[in-house]
Amino acid sequence: MNTLRRLLSRLVPRVLCLAVLGSTALWAHAESYPSKSIRMIVPYAAGQGTDIAARYVADALGKELNQPVYVENRAGAGGNIGAQLAARSAADGYTLFVGTNATNAANFFLYSRPGYEPGDFEPVGMIGILPLVFVANAGSKINDVQGLIQAAKARPEKLDIAVSTTTSRLAYESLKRDAGVTMFPVDFKGSGEAVTAVIGGQLEFMVDTITSLRGAIQAKQVKALGITAAHASNLLPGVKSVAEQGVAGYELFGWTVVYAPKGVPAETTRVLSAALAKVLGKEAVRERLLGLGIDPVVKSGEELKAFGAAEKQKWGHLIRSAELPVN
Repeated sequence: MNTLRRLLSRLVPRVLCLAVLGSTALWAHAESYPSKSIRMIVPYAAGQGTDIAARYVADALGKELNQPVYVENRAGAGGNIGAQLAARSAADGYTLFVGTNATNAANFFLYSRPGYEPGDFEPVGMIGILPLVFVANAGSKINDVQGLIQAAKARPEKLDIAVSTTTSRLAYESLKRDAGVTMFPVDFKGSGEAVTAVIGGQLEFMVDTITSLRGAIQAKQVKALGITAAHASNLLPGVKSVAEQGVAGYELFGWTVVYAPKGVPAETTRVLSAALAKVLGKEAVRERLLGLGIDPVVKSGEELKAFGAAEKQKWGHLIRSAELPVN
C-alpha cells in the first residue's frame, strides 16, 4: 500500500502538469490565431460576382482579424479547380474558400467526378444571396422580359444569350422551361468577357448576377430586362422580376458562403465565424454589399449545414429537369 501511495504521489502531479500544459497550449493557439495572413480561394475569374463580393469581405474581415486576408483566384471547370485546391489545403484556418450554389451544390450533379465531396468543407458563415438579371445590349429593341420571350418565340434558337457560370446557365434553362422559349447559350470563361461581348454588340443578351452587371447597367451600356428574384428588389430599383412580368413561379438566385477545409479546429472556426458575423453586422458593410447587388445574410454553422443540404437537393432537381449533360 505504501508503495502504491508513493507511486501515485509521483504520477498525479505529472498528470496534472501535462493536463495544464495541454490546456495552456490550446488556449495559446486560440489566442494567437490568426498570427499570419489568410488565403481566401475564389473559384472564379476576377470580376465575377463572387470575386467582387469576396474581395470586399476579405478586406473587411482582415481588418477585423488584424491580419491580411487576400483573395486567390483559381478559376476553371465551373469552380471545381478552386474547390479541389481548397479541399486539399491544410485545415489550419489559414486557407478559406468562397463556395457558391455551383461549387457546393450544383456541380455534384453536373460533373461525374468534381474532385471533392460536400463533406470536405466546414461552413464558417454566409456572405449573402445574389439574384441575377437578364440584360440586353444598349442597341437592342428589347426592353423587358416579355419582349425577350416574344423575340425568342419568333426566332427559336437564333437569339444568342451569354452565360458564364453554372448559375447563369441554369437561370437561362429555367426561363427556357417556364416560358417555353429557346435561345442559343454562348459560354464564356468569365463575366467580364461576356459583358464585353454584349456591350460590343457581338451578342444581344446576357444573364448574370446583379453584382457582375451593375456597373454596365448604371453606365447604360446594357439594359436590365428583369431580375430572377421572386419580386422586385432594392438591389436594382425600378426593375421588375421575371415572375412579375408574366413567368409565374420563376425564381432563382445564387449564394456565397465562406468555408474552411474539413478538420479545422473548432475554436478557429468560432473565431472566424464571429469575425465574419461582426463584419456583416456593420451598417456600412451591409450598405456596400447591397450596393454591389448582394443581399447580406448571417447564418450559423449549423444553419448552413441544413441550408447546404436543402440547396443541394434543389439544384439537383433543377439540373435534372433541364436535362443538362453530366461532364
